[in-house]
Amino acid sequence: MRPALAVIALLAWPAAAHATCPPPPRQPPPVRQITHPRWLPGVLITEYYPAPERWFSGRLVAAPGLPGRHREGWLYSARGLAMQGEGIGSDGRMYHFAGPYTLTWRNVRGHDTVPCPKAPGAWTNGRPARIEPGARFAVGAAMPLDYWHDIAVDPRLIPHGSSVFVPAYCGTPAHGWFTAADTGGAIIGPHIDVFRAPPQKPWSSRLLRKQKVFVVPPGRPRPARVRCS
Repeated sequence: MRPALAVIALLAWPAAAHATCPPPPRQPPPVRQITHPRWLPGVLITEYYPAPERWFSGRLVAAPGLPGRHREGWLYSARGLAMQGEGIGSDGRMYHFAGPYTLTWRNVRGHDTVPCPKAPGAWTNGRPARIEPGARFAVGAAMPLDYWHDIAVDPRLIPHGSSVFVPAYCGTPAHGWFTAADTGGAIIGPHIDVFRAPPQKPWSSRLLRKQKVFVVPPGRPRPARVRCS
């Protein structure tokens, strides 16, 4: 899930940047991993998807590791492959960012800016606009995830491989059941991120708060009583 950002944040951190970061937020409360099937209340649900090249304009350029020519903004901008980790080309194929993970992001003025390590969402010198030159890409998805079947979780709370029933998603192909197959730096505690197909309206997604989900840890059967009505 958006692997580029997490690794760049770790490796591209200049020592002098601490002075420009906001105070770190309060540490998230400790969580206890779910070890038996049960309902989990108060869950935040968000969605994510690979960035489609058709949502971008601008010139077509060649890129290391990719066949043909692709939209420059889709490759290198903060909404494209370099930040999102993967995307769908105009040819319908999946592609992903392949490093190097030491590259630094630049703001709209062309100055370096990197994520603040203890303040998620904050940057040292304004929001990123474009990654510095040198990015490489590759054909295929970064992870073998399925739309409407896989979710990202905080593995401290929901073990990877768990089955998770989400009543609010009973209308999806898996009838509300998902597999905890991914994670992400912004997924903390009772928060799941649903991997879905790109929406018709660019950059739109669903956000639900205070939801109740049923978690079945790996190796446990899904109870027949937990299902869509």
